[in-house]
Amino acid sequence: MSLINPKSGTLFACFSPPVMLTTFAIEIGYLIYVIWRYKMNALARLSAALLFFLAMFQISEYFVCGGNHDANLWSRIGFVSITLLPPIGIHLIHTLAGKSWNNITGAAYGMAAVWIGVFAFFENAFAGHQCTGNYVIFQVKPGLGGLYFVYYYLWLAVGSWLAYQYAKTVKKKDQKSLYMLAVGYMILLVPTTTVNLLKPETQEGLASIMCGFAVLLATIVVFGILPKSGTKRIVK
Repeated sequence: MSLINPKSGTLFACFSPPVMLTTFAIEIGYLIYVIWRYKMNALARLSAALLFFLAMFQISEYFVCGGNHDANLWSRIGFVSITLLPPIGIHLIHTLAGKSWNNITGAAYGMAAVWIGVFAFFENAFAGHQCTGNYVIFQVKPGLGGLYFVYYYLWLAVGSWLAYQYAKTVKKKDQKSLYMLAVGYMILLVPTTTVNLLKPETQEGLASIMCGFAVLLATIVVFGILPKSGTKRIVK
């Protein structure tokens, strides 16, 4: 999908560098707003971390495709950033549900730590990259890409299920927040899965496409979940 500026004729392809930079600016703006508006309890800290790592992936994509930058280094930074998103989401769900640290949260962070080690220190983790008109293809070493796909979809599916289940047992304001978070997860899963099924060649750009839709999840967190379940600072 692409958008054309009718005045200039400029083509803005979804998840292209201009869109990546705009998305980065939006997510950083959200992050600054959350830090300013909410007391930094567990919920606000996790929300801020989610926004920060989403923004880091977007700026990493931009630098991979935006000129004379170390594409390998920025690919590593980008993948470390998005690898942390599933466990942060699981942790956020448990915080909203009033649950303490448990084996599920620990397993999510543990699996993320393994993948962070791979992307940060494994010399041949990336075979290259390709900047297309619509998204970035990160060419992960054959064999690793499929396993990482399983890791990501597994924890997104687990997060969706947990949010829905916990919503049945909590007070009303947090119930609405959990349902909204489940919707946010579906916004990530359903469009990307649909695109991949209709155009299988887009699977190579999954990380880029998914994080393009993730700005909608960020919007839900900032304007849907935190106003209901967060603790606002007293602004004079």
